[in-house]
Amino acid sequence: MTVSLLLLVAAAFALAGFAKGIVGFGLPTISIGLLAMVMPPTQAAAIMLLPSFVTNIWQMLQGGALGELAKKLWPMLVGLCIGTWSGMGWMEGAAGRYGTSVLGVVVCLYALVTMASLKLTVPRRHERITSLVVGVITGLLNATTGVFVIPAVPYMQALGLEKTRLVQALGLFFVVSTAALAVNIAASGVVSAATMPLAPLALVAACIGMYFGQVARKRMPVETFRGAFLGSLFVLGVWLTFRPLFL
Repeated sequence: MTVSLLLLVAAAFALAGFAKGIVGFGLPTISIGLLAMVMPPTQAAAIMLLPSFVTNIWQMLQGGALGELAKKLWPMLVGLCIGTWSGMGWMEGAAGRYGTSVLGVVVCLYALVTMASLKLTVPRRHERITSLVVGVITGLLNATTGVFVIPAVPYMQALGLEKTRLVQALGLFFVVSTAALAVNIAASGVVSAATMPLAPLALVAACIGMYFGQVARKRMPVETFRGAFLGSLFVLGVWLTFRPLFL
Protein backbone atom coordinates (compact mmCIF):
# COMPACT_ATOMS: atom_id res chain seq x y z
CA MET A 1 0.00 0.00 0.00
CA THR A 2 1.64 3.21 -1.19
CA VAL A 3 1.31 6.77 0.02
CA SER A 4 0.03 7.79 -3.41
CA LEU A 5 -2.79 5.23 -3.17
CA LEU A 6 -3.76 6.50 0.29
CA LEU A 7 -3.80 10.07 -0.99
CA LEU A 8 -5.90 9.09 -4.02
CA VAL A 9 -8.46 7.27 -1.86
CA ALA A 10 -8.67 10.19 0.56
CA ALA A 11 -9.02 12.73 -2.26
CA ALA A 12 -11.59 10.66 -4.18
CA PHE A 13 -13.86 10.20 -1.18
CA ALA A 14 -13.42 13.75 0.07
CA LEU A 15 -14.54 15.01 -3.34
CA ALA A 16 -17.36 12.46 -3.50
CA GLY A 17 -18.52 13.39 0.00
CA PHE A 18 -18.36 17.08 -0.88
CA ALA A 19 -20.62 16.49 -3.88
CA LYS A 20 -23.02 14.42 -1.80
CA GLY A 21 -23.16 17.17 0.81
CA ILE A 22 -24.30 19.62 -1.85
CA VAL A 23 -26.66 17.61 -4.06
CA GLY A 24 -27.49 14.56 -1.91
CA PHE A 25 -25.97 11.90 -4.16
CA GLY A 26 -22.92 11.08 -6.27
CA LEU A 27 -20.65 9.36 -3.75
CA PRO A 28 -20.39 5.95 -5.52
CA THR A 29 -20.28 7.51 -8.99
CA ILE A 30 -17.36 9.80 -8.22
CA SER A 31 -15.39 7.57 -5.87
CA ILE A 32 -15.57 4.42 -8.00
CA GLY A 33 -15.05 6.44 -11.17
CA LEU A 34 -11.81 7.93 -9.83
CA LEU A 35 -10.49 4.77 -8.19
CA ALA A 36 -11.22 2.73 -11.32
CA MET A 37 -8.33 4.60 -12.94
CA VAL A 38 -5.89 2.68 -10.74
CA MET A 39 -7.72 -0.49 -9.65
CA PRO A 40 -10.44 -2.90 -10.83
CA PRO A 41 -14.00 -1.60 -10.28
CA THR A 42 -14.67 -4.53 -7.93
CA GLN A 43 -11.97 -3.38 -5.49
CA ALA A 44 -13.11 0.23 -5.78
CA ALA A 45 -16.67 -0.86 -4.96
CA ALA A 46 -15.46 -2.84 -1.94
CA ILE A 47 -13.74 0.26 -0.52
CA MET A 48 -16.85 2.35 -1.22
CA LEU A 49 -19.26 0.15 0.80
CA LEU A 50 -18.53 1.47 4.30
CA PRO A 51 -18.62 5.22 3.55
CA SER A 52 -21.67 4.77 1.33
CA PHE A 53 -23.56 2.80 3.96
CA VAL A 54 -22.79 5.19 6.83
CA THR A 55 -23.48 8.44 4.96
CA ASN A 56 -26.71 7.09 3.47
CA ILE A 57 -28.03 5.84 6.81
CA TRP A 58 -27.61 9.40 8.09
CA GLN A 59 -29.41 10.76 5.01
CA MET A 60 -32.18 8.13 5.26
CA LEU A 61 -32.99 9.05 8.86
CA GLN A 62 -33.53 12.74 8.08
CA GLY A 63 -37.03 13.93 7.15
CA GLY A 64 -39.49 11.95 9.27
CA ALA A 65 -41.19 10.11 6.40
CA LEU A 66 -39.23 6.85 6.30
CA GLY A 67 -42.23 4.56 6.79
CA GLU A 68 -44.28 6.37 4.15
CA LEU A 69 -41.42 6.23 1.64
CA ALA A 70 -40.70 2.55 2.30
CA LYS A 71 -44.36 1.78 1.58
CA LYS A 72 -44.23 3.79 -1.65
CA LEU A 73 -40.88 2.48 -2.90
CA TRP A 74 -40.98 -1.18 -1.86
CA PRO A 75 -41.49 -2.51 -5.45
CA MET A 76 -38.41 -0.58 -6.53
CA LEU A 77 -36.39 -1.88 -3.59
CA VAL A 78 -37.45 -5.46 -4.32
CA GLY A 79 -36.52 -5.03 -7.99
CA LEU A 80 -33.18 -3.55 -6.97
CA CYS A 81 -32.29 -6.62 -4.89
CA ILE A 82 -33.47 -8.99 -7.63
CA GLY A 83 -31.36 -7.19 -10.25
CA THR A 84 -28.27 -6.88 -8.06
CA TRP A 85 -28.27 -10.51 -6.96
CA SER A 86 -29.14 -11.77 -10.45
CA GLY A 87 -25.92 -10.12 -11.62
CA MET A 88 -23.78 -11.65 -8.88
CA GLY A 89 -20.30 -12.26 -10.26
CA TRP A 90 -20.74 -9.99 -13.27
CA MET A 91 -18.32 -7.35 -11.99
CA GLU A 92 -15.40 -9.78 -11.94
CA GLY A 93 -16.70 -12.24 -14.56
CA ALA A 94 -17.33 -12.03 -18.30
CA ALA A 95 -19.47 -8.90 -18.01
CA GLY A 96 -16.85 -7.33 -15.77
CA ARG A 97 -14.12 -7.74 -18.37
CA TYR A 98 -15.17 -4.40 -19.75
CA GLY A 99 -16.65 -3.20 -16.46
CA THR A 100 -14.68 0.03 -16.64
CA SER A 101 -16.26 0.83 -20.00
CA VAL A 102 -19.72 0.02 -18.68
CA LEU A 103 -19.03 2.27 -15.71
CA GLY A 104 -17.90 5.04 -18.05
CA VAL A 105 -21.13 4.82 -20.06
CA VAL A 106 -23.18 4.91 -16.85
CA VAL A 107 -21.27 7.96 -15.61
CA CYS A 108 -21.80 9.75 -18.95
CA LEU A 109 -25.51 8.93 -18.94
CA TYR A 110 -25.82 10.13 -15.37
CA ALA A 111 -24.12 13.44 -16.22
CA LEU A 112 -26.18 14.00 -19.38
CA VAL A 113 -29.51 13.14 -17.78
CA THR A 114 -28.80 15.39 -14.80
CA MET A 115 -27.54 18.27 -16.99
CA ALA A 116 -30.65 18.02 -19.14
CA SER A 117 -32.87 18.41 -16.06
CA LEU A 118 -35.48 16.25 -17.73
CA LYS A 119 -38.97 16.81 -16.35
CA LEU A 120 -40.42 13.33 -16.40
CA THR A 121 -43.66 12.20 -14.79
CA VAL A 122 -44.86 8.73 -13.85
CA PRO A 123 -48.61 7.92 -14.14
CA ARG A 124 -49.77 6.78 -10.71
CA ARG A 125 -51.58 3.74 -12.12
CA HIS A 126 -48.32 2.43 -13.59
CA GLU A 127 -46.12 3.36 -10.64
CA ARG A 128 -45.72 -0.11 -9.07
CA ILE A 129 -44.72 -1.98 -12.22
CA THR A 130 -42.53 0.90 -13.40
CA SER A 131 -40.81 1.03 -10.01
CA LEU A 132 -40.13 -2.71 -10.16
CA VAL A 133 -38.61 -2.47 -13.66
CA VAL A 134 -36.48 0.56 -12.76
CA GLY A 135 -35.29 -1.26 -9.65
CA VAL A 136 -34.25 -4.35 -11.62
CA ILE A 137 -32.37 -2.30 -14.24
CA THR A 138 -30.61 -0.26 -11.56
CA GLY A 139 -29.75 -3.49 -9.74
CA LEU A 140 -28.16 -5.04 -12.82
CA LEU A 141 -26.03 -1.92 -13.31
CA ASN A 142 -25.23 -1.99 -9.61
CA ALA A 143 -24.00 -5.58 -9.92
CA THR A 144 -21.88 -4.76 -12.97
CA THR A 145 -20.40 -1.39 -11.97
CA GLY A 146 -21.11 -0.72 -8.28
CA VAL A 147 -22.94 2.48 -9.28
CA PHE A 148 -26.66 2.69 -8.48
CA VAL A 149 -27.83 6.09 -9.72
CA ILE A 150 -29.10 5.23 -13.23
CA PRO A 151 -32.02 5.07 -13.87
CA ALA A 152 -33.07 5.25 -10.21
CA VAL A 153 -32.27 8.91 -9.44
CA PRO A 154 -34.03 10.44 -12.50
CA TYR A 155 -36.98 8.11 -11.86
CA MET A 156 -37.37 9.17 -8.22
CA GLN A 157 -37.19 12.79 -9.31
CA ALA A 158 -40.05 12.01 -11.71
CA LEU A 159 -42.22 10.74 -8.84
CA GLY A 160 -42.73 14.36 -7.81
CA LEU A 161 -41.59 13.97 -4.22
CA GLU A 162 -41.17 17.12 -2.15
CA LYS A 163 -37.50 18.10 -1.77
CA THR A 164 -37.01 16.81 1.79
CA ARG A 165 -38.80 13.55 1.00
CA LEU A 166 -36.77 13.12 -2.20
CA VAL A 167 -33.48 13.39 -0.32
CA GLN A 168 -34.72 10.92 2.30
CA ALA A 169 -35.99 8.56 -0.43
CA LEU A 170 -32.57 8.64 -2.09
CA GLY A 171 -30.97 7.79 1.24
CA LEU A 172 -33.30 4.81 1.71
CA PHE A 173 -32.67 3.55 -1.82
CA PHE A 174 -28.90 3.95 -1.49
CA VAL A 175 -28.81 2.08 1.82
CA VAL A 176 -30.57 -0.91 0.25
CA SER A 177 -28.37 -0.62 -2.87
CA THR A 178 -25.21 -0.67 -0.77
CA ALA A 179 -26.43 -3.62 1.32
CA ALA A 180 -27.38 -5.62 -1.78
CA LEU A 181 -24.02 -4.85 -3.40
CA ALA A 182 -22.22 -5.87 -0.20
CA VAL A 183 -23.65 -9.38 -0.58
CA ASN A 184 -22.18 -9.60 -4.10
CA ILE A 185 -18.83 -8.19 -2.99
CA ALA A 186 -18.63 -10.64 -0.08
CA ALA A 187 -19.42 -13.55 -2.39
CA SER A 188 -16.73 -12.44 -4.86
CA GLY A 189 -13.97 -12.65 -2.25
CA VAL A 190 -12.30 -9.39 -3.35
CA VAL A 191 -12.31 -7.96 0.17
CA SER A 192 -8.79 -8.58 1.44
CA ALA A 193 -6.34 -7.44 4.07
CA ALA A 194 -4.98 -5.02 1.48
CA THR A 195 -8.29 -3.27 0.81
CA MET A 196 -9.90 -3.32 4.27
CA PRO A 197 -7.65 -0.62 5.83
CA LEU A 198 -8.69 1.74 3.04
CA ALA A 199 -12.39 1.65 4.02
CA PRO A 200 -12.02 3.59 7.32
CA LEU A 201 -9.85 6.16 5.54
CA ALA A 202 -12.52 6.48 2.85
CA LEU A 203 -15.23 6.89 5.50
CA VAL A 204 -13.40 9.68 7.32
CA ALA A 205 -12.62 11.49 4.05
CA ALA A 206 -16.22 11.14 2.84
CA CYS A 207 -17.65 12.48 6.11
CA ILE A 208 -15.28 15.45 6.09
CA GLY A 209 -16.12 16.17 2.46
CA MET A 210 -19.84 15.82 3.15
CA TYR A 211 -19.64 18.28 6.04
CA PHE A 212 -17.92 20.92 3.92
CA GLY A 213 -20.34 20.20 1.08
CA GLN A 214 -23.25 20.98 3.38
CA VAL A 215 -21.55 24.21 4.45
CA ALA A 216 -20.87 25.14 0.82
CA ARG A 217 -24.48 24.40 -0.13
CA LYS A 218 -25.56 27.27 2.11
CA ARG A 219 -22.99 29.72 0.72
CA MET A 220 -22.69 29.13 -3.02
CA PRO A 221 -25.15 28.82 -5.91
CA VAL A 222 -25.74 25.12 -6.40
CA GLU A 223 -25.99 25.60 -10.17
CA THR A 224 -22.41 26.93 -10.29
CA PHE A 225 -21.06 23.79 -8.68
CA ARG A 226 -23.51 21.58 -10.54
CA GLY A 227 -22.27 22.69 -13.98
CA ALA A 228 -18.58 22.19 -13.18
CA PHE A 229 -19.25 18.91 -11.38
CA LEU A 230 -21.32 17.37 -14.18
CA GLY A 231 -18.97 18.59 -16.91
CA SER A 232 -15.99 17.03 -15.16
CA LEU A 233 -17.96 13.87 -14.51
CA PHE A 234 -18.82 13.55 -18.20
CA VAL A 235 -15.15 13.89 -19.20
CA LEU A 236 -14.23 11.25 -16.63
CA GLY A 237 -16.94 8.97 -18.00
CA VAL A 238 -15.65 9.30 -21.57
CA TRP A 239 -12.12 8.46 -20.42
CA LEU A 240 -13.31 5.40 -18.50
CA THR A 241 -15.41 4.23 -21.45
CA PHE A 242 -12.47 4.10 -23.85
CA ARG A 243 -9.72 3.27 -21.34
CA PRO A 244 -9.76 -0.54 -22.00
CA LEU A 245 -9.00 0.10 -25.68
CA PHE A 246 -5.60 1.52 -24.74
CA LEU A 247 -4.61 -1.05 -22.10
